[in-house]
Amino acid sequence: MIRRLDHVAIAVPDLQRAIARFAEDLGLSLAGTEDVPTEKTSTAFLPIEGTRIELVHPMGGEGPIAKYLEKRGGGLHHLCFETDDIEADVAKLKAKGWEFLSPAPKPGAHGTRVIFAHPRSCEGVLVELAEHPKAHA
Repeated sequence: MIRRLDHVAIAVPDLQRAIARFAEDLGLSLAGTEDVPTEKTSTAFLPIEGTRIELVHPMGGEGPIAKYLEKRGGGLHHLCFETDDIEADVAKLKAKGWEFLSPAPKPGAHGTRVIFAHPRSCEGVLVELAEHPKAHA
Protein backbone atom coordinates (compact mmCIF):
# COMPACT_ATOMS: atom_id res chain seq x y z
CA MET A 1 0.00 0.00 0.00
CA ILE A 2 1.24 3.48 -0.80
CA ARG A 3 2.18 5.13 2.51
CA ARG A 4 3.41 8.64 1.78
CA LEU A 5 5.31 10.94 -0.56
CA ASP A 6 8.89 9.77 -0.08
CA HIS A 7 10.66 12.46 -2.09
CA VAL A 8 10.53 14.93 -4.94
CA ALA A 9 13.43 14.48 -7.37
CA ILE A 10 15.04 17.34 -9.24
CA ALA A 11 17.45 16.70 -12.13
CA VAL A 12 20.45 19.01 -11.88
CA PRO A 13 23.34 19.63 -14.29
CA ASP A 14 25.74 20.61 -11.45
CA LEU A 15 25.24 18.66 -8.23
CA GLN A 16 27.50 20.79 -6.03
CA ARG A 17 25.92 24.03 -7.20
CA ALA A 18 22.45 22.60 -6.59
CA ILE A 19 23.44 21.44 -3.09
CA ALA A 20 24.65 24.97 -2.35
CA ARG A 21 21.37 26.45 -3.59
CA PHE A 22 19.17 24.17 -1.50
CA ALA A 23 21.38 23.85 1.59
CA GLU A 24 23.07 27.23 1.86
CA ASP A 25 20.59 29.52 0.11
CA LEU A 26 17.36 27.88 1.35
CA GLY A 27 18.75 26.63 4.66
CA LEU A 28 17.90 22.95 4.16
CA SER A 29 20.15 20.34 5.78
CA LEU A 30 22.13 18.02 3.55
CA ALA A 31 21.53 14.48 4.80
CA GLY A 32 24.19 13.03 2.51
CA THR A 33 25.04 11.96 -0.99
CA GLU A 34 24.99 8.53 -2.59
CA ASP A 35 25.77 7.04 -5.98
CA VAL A 36 23.15 4.68 -7.40
CA PRO A 37 25.01 2.62 -10.03
CA THR A 38 21.86 0.77 -11.20
CA GLU A 39 20.46 4.13 -12.35
CA LYS A 40 23.86 5.71 -13.25
CA THR A 41 22.93 8.51 -10.86
CA SER A 42 24.58 10.54 -8.10
CA THR A 43 22.09 11.77 -5.51
CA ALA A 44 21.92 14.23 -2.64
CA PHE A 45 19.09 14.18 -0.10
CA LEU A 46 17.79 17.20 1.78
CA PRO A 47 15.05 16.38 4.30
CA ILE A 48 12.21 18.78 4.84
CA GLU A 49 9.30 18.10 7.17
CA GLY A 50 7.47 14.96 6.08
CA THR A 51 9.51 14.28 2.92
CA ARG A 52 12.83 14.94 1.17
CA ILE A 53 14.21 16.74 -1.84
CA GLU A 54 16.42 14.45 -3.92
CA LEU A 55 18.87 16.11 -6.28
CA VAL A 56 19.80 13.73 -9.11
CA HIS A 57 22.81 14.07 -11.38
CA PRO A 58 24.19 11.67 -14.02
CA MET A 59 27.20 9.55 -13.05
CA GLY A 60 29.91 9.94 -15.67
CA GLY A 61 27.60 11.88 -17.98
CA GLU A 62 25.59 8.73 -18.80
CA GLY A 63 22.20 7.20 -18.10
CA PRO A 64 18.61 8.41 -17.97
CA ILE A 65 19.34 11.63 -16.06
CA ALA A 66 21.94 12.66 -18.66
CA LYS A 67 19.35 12.09 -21.40
CA TYR A 68 16.74 14.03 -19.42
CA LEU A 69 19.11 17.00 -18.92
CA GLU A 70 20.05 16.98 -22.62
CA LYS A 71 16.42 17.04 -23.68
CA ARG A 72 14.84 19.27 -21.03
CA GLY A 73 17.54 20.85 -18.89
CA GLY A 74 17.33 20.80 -15.11
CA GLY A 75 14.03 20.66 -13.27
CA LEU A 76 11.43 18.45 -11.65
CA HIS A 77 12.21 14.85 -12.60
CA HIS A 78 9.87 12.57 -10.65
CA LEU A 79 7.69 11.99 -7.60
CA CYS A 80 8.50 9.01 -5.39
CA PHE A 81 5.93 7.28 -3.22
CA GLU A 82 6.90 4.94 -0.40
CA THR A 83 5.20 1.56 -0.46
CA ASP A 84 5.17 -1.17 2.16
CA ASP A 85 4.77 -3.92 -0.50
CA ILE A 86 6.24 -3.01 -3.86
CA GLU A 87 5.28 -6.26 -5.60
CA ALA A 88 1.62 -5.94 -4.55
CA ASP A 89 1.44 -2.29 -5.62
CA VAL A 90 3.10 -3.02 -8.98
CA ALA A 91 0.66 -5.89 -9.61
CA LYS A 92 -2.31 -3.69 -8.66
CA LEU A 93 -1.15 -0.87 -10.94
CA LYS A 94 -0.34 -3.23 -13.85
CA ALA A 95 -3.89 -4.58 -13.55
CA LYS A 96 -5.08 -0.99 -14.01
CA GLY A 97 -2.96 -0.63 -17.17
CA TRP A 98 0.15 1.06 -15.75
CA GLU A 99 3.42 0.44 -17.60
CA PHE A 100 6.78 0.21 -15.84
CA LEU A 101 10.23 1.05 -17.18
CA SER A 102 11.77 -2.19 -15.89
CA PRO A 103 10.35 -5.68 -15.45
CA ALA A 104 11.01 -5.76 -11.70
CA PRO A 105 12.16 -3.52 -8.82
CA LYS A 106 15.89 -2.71 -8.66
CA PRO A 107 18.20 -1.58 -5.84
CA GLY A 108 17.91 2.14 -5.09
CA ALA A 109 19.46 4.63 -2.67
CA HIS A 110 19.42 3.91 1.08
CA GLY A 111 18.88 0.17 0.58
CA THR A 112 15.48 0.65 -1.06
CA ARG A 113 13.94 -1.39 -3.83
CA VAL A 114 12.55 0.88 -6.55
CA ILE A 115 10.65 0.80 -9.82
CA PHE A 116 9.60 3.62 -12.15
CA ALA A 117 6.24 3.85 -13.90
CA HIS A 118 6.15 5.28 -17.42
CA PRO A 119 4.91 8.91 -17.39
CA ARG A 120 2.01 8.03 -19.70
CA SER A 121 0.63 5.90 -16.86
CA CYS A 122 0.12 8.91 -14.57
CA GLU A 123 -0.84 12.01 -16.55
CA GLY A 124 2.69 12.70 -17.81
CA VAL A 125 4.40 12.40 -14.39
CA LEU A 126 7.30 9.98 -13.90
CA VAL A 127 6.39 8.07 -10.73
CA GLU A 128 8.80 6.02 -8.64
CA LEU A 129 7.71 3.48 -6.04
CA ALA A 130 10.21 2.76 -3.25
CA GLU A 131 10.11 0.06 -0.61
CA HIS A 132 12.46 0.80 2.28
CA PRO A 133 14.19 -1.93 4.27
CA LYS A 134 11.82 -3.26 6.94
CA ALA A 135 13.87 -1.63 9.75
CA HIS A 136 12.95 1.80 8.26
CA ALA A 137 9.20 1.24 8.25
